[in-house]
Amino acid sequence: MRRLAIGAVLLAVVSMAGVAVVRLQPASPPVDRASVWIDVVKRGRMLRDVRGQGTLVSEDLRWIPATTTGRVERIVLRPGTPVSADSVILQLSNPSLEQELEDAQLKLKAAEASLTSLRVQLDDEELQQRATAATIEADYKKAAMQADVNEQLSALKLVSDLILKQSKLDAEQLDVRNRIAQQQLAHTAESRSARMAERQSQVDQARAFMTLKAREVDALRVRPGVPGILQVVPVDVGQQVTVGTNLARVVNPSRLMAEVKVPETQAKDVQIGQRASIDTHNGVVSGRVTRIDPSVLNGTVTVDVAIDGPLPTGSRPDLSVDGTIELERLDSVLYVGRPAFGDENTSTTLFKMQPDGTAVRVPVKFGRSSVNSLEILSGITEGDQVVLSDMSAWNEVDRVHIQ
Repeated sequence: MRRLAIGAVLLAVVSMAGVAVVRLQPASPPVDRASVWIDVVKRGRMLRDVRGQGTLVSEDLRWIPATTTGRVERIVLRPGTPVSADSVILQLSNPSLEQELEDAQLKLKAAEASLTSLRVQLDDEELQQRATAATIEADYKKAAMQADVNEQLSALKLVSDLILKQSKLDAEQLDVRNRIAQQQLAHTAESRSARMAERQSQVDQARAFMTLKAREVDALRVRPGVPGILQVVPVDVGQQVTVGTNLARVVNPSRLMAEVKVPETQAKDVQIGQRASIDTHNGVVSGRVTRIDPSVLNGTVTVDVAIDGPLPTGSRPDLSVDGTIELERLDSVLYVGRPAFGDENTSTTLFKMQPDGTAVRVPVKFGRSSVNSLEILSGITEGDQVVLSDMSAWNEVDRVHIQ
């Protein structure tokens, strides 16, 4: 009986040990604590922002186009050179244009000479007309005086009535001729003005054409028209350029803004007037959003940021910068650092730390996002520690041991 009892006890112990062994879970795989990033879930103010890379560009940028065709003879100034409004950047050549200028100058001289000749001719005609009118007026006055004398003599019976009538008729005839001569003199002045105006218009037309050609020839010496820094000269010596070809670009280095490329998935909350900070890698300056490009290019949206205050030393156009745009400040929200895999308004799983040093996979629902943090809607609470690193190597397990 004693042997049977001992055997029964041993069998029961072995059975219980077997059941315990069957129920044991596989050991949690170890994970080096130094290789993972663990963050604490917090509650408080969360700053929502987006980040993008960009460049500094000038607010005052001017492309200088070719206003005439020509060949690049010489590049006088190179990019990076300060220029004034009258600085010569390029020298072009166009022999046919220079010949057209000479022809225009000769036509202007011919038109001016013709105007001078017409003026002399009209002066002579006017003088001759004045002389004729003066002669007729003198003859009329003389005939009128003779008629008055004959009338007085006729009253004394010293001349016949026939002579009196003849003298009055002569005076009346000369009076008519005198009025006609005065009208012709007035018409001569009007005709002179009209003919001079016509010839003057020909001179003005020739002068305008000559001025146009002179301006085109002068444009062969390419000038910026505004002060600044010469940034680009995209042509080479010997190159033939046509009207409208961009010959140089001048920028004002004292007025720079940032063009930040924001990912299109994060650009929906960017608004004009929002605050921003620009990191020039030599200092950080504040700014504000002034324009949002309506189009998407290569998965990004261009956002213009105006700079407030002076830029750090060494800032110049086309300098690479990092921009951070502040979207909004959220008060009293539950948030955690941004995990390796987790986007705005999505659900995923994170490893939550346990008191015994293990981490258990738990489902988490995210809300609004920022550059470095995500809002927590459910799954974890304030004070929880979660692993934010990439844990894809442990997708097959729900528990790991952090050591």
